[in-house]
Amino acid sequence: MNKKIQLPLQTANLVVGFMVWVLISSLLPFIREDIAIPAEKLAIVTAVPVVLGSILRIPLGYYANIFGARIIFFASFILLLFPVFYISSASTFADLIIGGTFLGIGGAVFSVGVTSLPKYYPKKKHGLVNGIYGMGNMGTAISTFAAPVIATQVGWSMTVKFYLVLLLIFAALNFIFGDKHEVKVKTPILEQIKGVYKNEKLWFFSLFYFITFGSFVAFTIFLPNFLVTYFELEKVDAGMRTAGFIVVATFLRPVGGWLADKFQPLFLLMGVFAGLTFAAIILAFSPSIELYTVGSMLIAVAAGIGNGVIFKLVPFYFNKQAGIANGIVSMMGGLGGFFPPLLLSVIHSMTGSYSIGFMAFSQVALVSLVLVIWLYYMDRLSMSAEVFNSTGQGILVTDVTGTIESVNPAFTKLTGYTEEEVVGSNPNMYSSGRHSKEFYTSMWSQIGQEGLWQGEVWNKRKNGEEYLELLSISAVKDDSGDITRYVGTFSDITPRG
Repeated sequence: MNKKIQLPLQTANLVVGFMVWVLISSLLPFIREDIAIPAEKLAIVTAVPVVLGSILRIPLGYYANIFGARIIFFASFILLLFPVFYISSASTFADLIIGGTFLGIGGAVFSVGVTSLPKYYPKKKHGLVNGIYGMGNMGTAISTFAAPVIATQVGWSMTVKFYLVLLLIFAALNFIFGDKHEVKVKTPILEQIKGVYKNEKLWFFSLFYFITFGSFVAFTIFLPNFLVTYFELEKVDAGMRTAGFIVVATFLRPVGGWLADKFQPLFLLMGVFAGLTFAAIILAFSPSIELYTVGSMLIAVAAGIGNGVIFKLVPFYFNKQAGIANGIVSMMGGLGGFFPPLLLSVIHSMTGSYSIGFMAFSQVALVSLVLVIWLYYMDRLSMSAEVFNSTGQGILVTDVTGTIESVNPAFTKLTGYTEEEVVGSNPNMYSSGRHSKEFYTSMWSQIGQEGLWQGEVWNKRKNGEEYLELLSISAVKDDSGDITRYVGTFSDITPRG
């Protein structure tokens, strides 16, 4: 029973963590009425919690494997009590920066669940499970929508104090219902980092999550103030529109995970980045509020699905180093939310327009689309290489003149010749001499006519021992029908005894 409640418990934990994480940006229009914040420093106030919330994801993902999710969630909620209480009494810009920095713990807990929850489910369900957990993003929507409504009644300071009660409740829930017997993984952190940092897929996934989750976080913290200042909407109206963006992105996350369980995840990512590119171009033309809403919703759809797809891919490729890989990828996603608001703010202060910033975002999304396509084809080539190297049959590939270009490990095992010894040579170097010239003429005549020959051939190993092999030779042709190379596969069928 305890294991069955981990998914709903940890998802609720993430909701609370994210509610706290965006506390300042949700209440910023109210806080500004009491605390003087220069316009050029607004982006810094909203972005500061994102920094620690991103960087801490690596150690929290790692320690979730060491101590289990129960301890890490409990400790995180206790630690969050201090910055939340400090912010409730804030009276200066510096107070907001200090308190906001440590609010980052709320965003960092994301890597705890994506490390812990896959332990309870088979691989074919990891996309859906991590997608459901990722719906904890809705914590940002709840704060963005509810905090301004409450603040209009009791003031922003008292609203912040309500979060102290929420944190205490969830610290208690984790202490009581968290899984005390979660499987622990105690590989040293440096060893885990060494096991993943050279894998190019880790950095591709980090970039992709930087874009998808980064756009989600960036719009979450950017929209409330932007809608009030640019379109002159009421604060509560701006909060509700931002909450709508968050809800769409959040509820599509498990859809993305579920789709990734059913279909090729990299194809889905191609659609995600094509959507982000198109949406950003719409926003770059400074449209009306109606078109701006369409562009924003397209970003919500693409980002939501993309977030779900990526956290299907991470545990699939990094099963043994899930904690550290999840931490690194989710850290990059968090940092992706830090830079766009600052970039948009700087560009706006220099040009008086947000268009250049949105157009730059569209180009980054377009580059990501190209990289996903490239990664897909590299994956296909890698799979072909794995099959080539792991098959038990000997394989040799020659060019059209019969010169050996490549052989597999099974070839070396069966003949005794290494790849270095045979590449550039002709296969007749290990001929036994048992077959007549007419035999080979007939063989190549059939290959020329039919593209395939199969039969028994006596050949000779490096040590001089003769053996009988079942050999197949195929002609490989290009799109115009011209032969580009020949592939020979063989197995040892020498009679024993």
